[in-house]
Order: sequence, then C-alpha cells, then structure tokens
Amino acid sequence: MSRNEVFTDIFEVNDLDQDGKKFDRVSRIKATSESADMEIILDINSEIYPMRVQDKFTLTLALSLSLDGGANDSSVKRESWREVAAKRSLADDYEYVMFGKVYKYDERERSKATVYASFGGLLLCMSGDPVQVNIGQEVYLLLRKNS
Repeated sequence: MSRNEVFTDIFEVNDLDQDGKKFDRVSRIKATSESADMEIILDINSEIYPMRVQDKFTLTLALSLSLDGGANDSSVKRESWREVAAKRSLADDYEYVMFGKVYKYDERERSKATVYASFGGLLLCMSGDPVQVNIGQEVYLLLRKNS
C-alpha cells in the first residue's frame, strides 16, 4: 500500500440490488472484506462495470492517483479528476475509478467506524475498522476484479 492509499482490501459481493433496481445503469452491491472486519454498500455503474454475487474484487481508497505518494493539493483548482493524464498513475492498475468526497464519518466505538462518501451521486457506506479520512476530504475509489 502506497502512502496515498488509506484503505485496500479484497471483498466478495454478497448481495446485488437487494431492494430492487432503482436506476437502469446503477447497481447497489453489498460486500464483505476477506481480511479486515469491513462491510460495504456501494453504488456502481453496472453498464460499464457489471458485478455479480460471489465476484471478488479489490477496493482501494486513495487520496491521490500519484504513484510517488504525493497527495492532492486542495488549494489548486483542477480542470479534471485526472491529475496528469500522460503520466502513469494508480488508476492504471485498476479497472474502475471514481472521484468523490467523504461527507460523513461516524465513529460510535473506538474500534468501529462508518464512512460515507459520494462519487457524483453514487454512494459508498463502509462499516468496520476505522479508516483515516476526514469529512470533506476528496478521495479516489478504485476497483479491480480478482480472478
């Protein structure tokens, strides 16, 4: 895990659209991690990245796509979510990338926390071991299916 990655783990999809499909191109997956005590609910664009129950995938939350570990400078206005398109980045190692913002962090117990993030309306709810992010922090969510 590089310095700009705040979380990485392998998950298995347990449920897909449990409450029915709300939107044509969006699926809500529920998944459980293999090594950490973590459960997620995640909205994904199922048209470009279809998932099935029992699919295994790697999920990474990162503060930057830079491979050298440099974090984003939030004071600099970006034209795009991509920092530098010509350079190799963390996104090159993944199949599905979203850019968003943490909007809620709930730590009821010292050892358990829930992180909520929005990626242009696609939502993530991550419950389990605390993740080192702050409310208002911009994050990248990266997915890669494991065979």
